[in-house]
Amino acid sequence: MCIQLQIIWEREFEVNTETTKDTECFEKGNNLIGPSYLCGKANTMNRIQKLFQDRTEKVIPFITAGYPSKDRTVEMVFAAEESGAAMVELGMPFSDPLADGPIIQEASQIAIDNGVNIQWILEVTTEIRKQSEIPLALMGYINPIIKYGTDKFIKDCKNAGVDGLIIPDLPPEEAKEIVKMAKKAGICIILLVAPNTADERIREISSMAGTLIYCVAILGITGGEGAQESELKKYLKRVEEYSNCPFVVGFGIKERVDVIEINRMAHGAVVGSAIIEQLKNSNEPIAAIRNYIHQLTRGIE
Repeated sequence: MCIQLQIIWEREFEVNTETTKDTECFEKGNNLIGPSYLCGKANTMNRIQKLFQDRTEKVIPFITAGYPSKDRTVEMVFAAEESGAAMVELGMPFSDPLADGPIIQEASQIAIDNGVNIQWILEVTTEIRKQSEIPLALMGYINPIIKYGTDKFIKDCKNAGVDGLIIPDLPPEEAKEIVKMAKKAGICIILLVAPNTADERIREISSMAGTLIYCVAILGITGGEGAQESELKKYLKRVEEYSNCPFVVGFGIKERVDVIEINRMAHGAVVGSAIIEQLKNSNEPIAAIRNYIHQLTRGIE
């Protein structure tokens, strides 16, 4: 699986950055730089764009929608926000998750068994939006989106208040149309780069994404050990140099010390499998989310 993911994201491709001509600055190191191609219409920014205008410490939890039960997902998002989460990724469960390890795979299967589907996730997002303005990104795989209908999916995401989409198994070569549709709807497509992504390809992928890219910290699946510190620093230094937009880092982040270190090198830390582990080992999912996110964000004002 990890080899397949690596191949998908290491193909050569050409990027057309003419679909969106808006420009904006973002903070790179201690400096504001630009241009950065933005999603959405001229002079408008969605919640993700606003969040990443400033280089502040950010914790971004991943929550599998409908796990451990459907009736607690909305409350878990609120608990994460109350505990300092800057943004939330909602996982759209899929039976064959290419990038996910056994921890998230198990959570996804339970959510599927609970009856979770895209329609229900969008209803949940709509419910969250009634009470919260926290940036929300949906993370999932392309097959369910195609089955749902790509155009309908983008329109319904917009109406539900979704800010971003992460689709790990959609290579950039095949993403141009959905990127165009999403940007028109004011939704950010968050593309992925990996440690073996070439410098120029980082530049191309970041220009195509425009607002945010997701740095996979390891060549592997979620839930594994984190990257070696020296190699991670070299990798993220390259991303810092060649990316045309902010970037967050995921895979292998578990502790407060990981969050601090990642935020020194990137624009945010994504925590996924470790959260699912907390939920798996607790009978009180809301309290588990609240307490764990608080541990990760301790010291954030």
